[in-house]
Amino acid sequence: MKETIISLLENALDTLKQQGTLPADAAPTIKVDPTKDKAHGDYATNLALTLAKPAGRKPRELAEALIAALPASDAVERVEIAGPGFINFFAATDAAAQVVRQVLDAGDAFGRSLAGRGQKVQVEFVSANPTGPLHVGHGRGAAIGDCICRLLEATGHDVTREFYYNDAGAQIVNLALSVQARAKGLTPDDGGWPEDGYRGDYIVEVANDYLAGETVHADDRHVVAKADPDDLDAIREFAVAWLRREQDLDLKAFGVSFDVYFLESSLYREGKVEEAVERLIEKGHTYEQDGALWLRTTDFGDDKDRVMRKSDGSYTYFLPDVAYHLNKWQRGFTTVINEQGADHHSTVTRVRAGLQALEAGIPQGWPDYVLHQMVMVTRSGVEVKLSKRAGSYVTVRDLIDEVGRDATRFFLAARRADSQLTFDIDLARSQSNDNPVYYVQYAHARVCSMLRKADAQGLGFDHDLAMVSLGRLEEDQEKAVMNRLARFPEVVDHAAASREPQQVAQYLLDLAAEFHSCYNAVKVMVDDDELRNARLALGLATRQVLRNGLDLLGVSAPEEM
Repeated sequence: MKETIISLLENALDTLKQQGTLPADAAPTIKVDPTKDKAHGDYATNLALTLAKPAGRKPRELAEALIAALPASDAVERVEIAGPGFINFFAATDAAAQVVRQVLDAGDAFGRSLAGRGQKVQVEFVSANPTGPLHVGHGRGAAIGDCICRLLEATGHDVTREFYYNDAGAQIVNLALSVQARAKGLTPDDGGWPEDGYRGDYIVEVANDYLAGETVHADDRHVVAKADPDDLDAIREFAVAWLRREQDLDLKAFGVSFDVYFLESSLYREGKVEEAVERLIEKGHTYEQDGALWLRTTDFGDDKDRVMRKSDGSYTYFLPDVAYHLNKWQRGFTTVINEQGADHHSTVTRVRAGLQALEAGIPQGWPDYVLHQMVMVTRSGVEVKLSKRAGSYVTVRDLIDEVGRDATRFFLAARRADSQLTFDIDLARSQSNDNPVYYVQYAHARVCSMLRKADAQGLGFDHDLAMVSLGRLEEDQEKAVMNRLARFPEVVDHAAASREPQQVAQYLLDLAAEFHSCYNAVKVMVDDDELRNARLALGLATRQVLRNGLDLLGVSAPEEM
């Protein structure tokens, strides 16, 4: 319907240009939006207000001219002017109801498009250090990142999911020392415990498995423990593999998978970090000071220059990030999205500056970033601060065990990434309309129940009769549901383009609200065969769109609650 109205307005603009009412070079963006108040029609445009100045006319006068120039259309029942010059469109019932046919014809494909066909996109997300279980912040990154991938795939993009393992550096040394200390019988309260050691009970599990000579099967490696508490290298290799396996199991329980696991250590092993340093030196963007090698990042928008190689010869953490992103570019990813925690905000400018300094043809502002804010978990109104196993934080597994995968994913993806999130365990467990995921899933289950009831009464759905009777859907609540259904493809496209899966979550809540309202106000199981089947078709279309939207969030669509 929206596209129909835009097309009608485009024709009206051409007519007004030919009449001389509008300048021939006028090329306005036609904005048509659903109305919030149904008394103002189904869709509205502010086109007359935006064109009034270039046309040299009052907005209402121009609105009248636009309406007069609109071609006739069976899709529009009437058009009215409101306020200073808004134009309101009332959709004809038959035209509005055709979305039901479109949804049922398209099925699982409704809402999908080829907008990104041929575009190769890499999305890096989670990328947790292999030093402990995934915490709730990683869970938020996993939910948002996976939903972004699903949205991009739904709009035709060729998506690669990537997990970057920081398996090199000081934190891995601390992990190995912590496991070694446990293997030798030390506890965090003992004097010989590593200063920056990890204290969670999982370290005990790693140490026990190492001493028992266990074999770990991780995603890309198989490591057999040497059981020697003095072999720190063997302990490090085993501990990293053990935690990578644990993280992978957590992600699988969360419904998240990856196409590529990229190791930070490979950048050093394959000489990629040194190559990046040599290129930066060659391009003349480095200098030495106080025994350290600096990158002149201020030439590329940073607030101060950055050390690349410290005086002891070790690299700062941002240099392997530059080498890693150069590798992404060399792999042919012209669009890269990094979903990370807000604590990475300071790295955005310096990584982009480093990439510009390479002079490798990488565009400014590459890669894209989606940064999520922290998550606070509460129970009975009190913050839940830690997990015994992790030692200092709430894990993703804790939440999945408490409230299930569906609620965990929906809650973590349903807010803007840049807003802080309070995860209320009690709300997520509740079977009430206050629980957003329950509210949406219940709408889907309610349609299934309605269809079971029809079958039980020997009044099964007649598709052909329903399709010729869609014009009978005349109640305001039915029109509200149909108008909401019609918006789904646009929501998917916009959510994908803006990397904002919470738009889909909000849409589903709105659709569920419209459907519940309609269900309570309009009787479906009437004696009139045409009307009953038309209303069953509306329910089926609603169920289909709810299922399609929930799938984009990685959430199930149950038939019973």
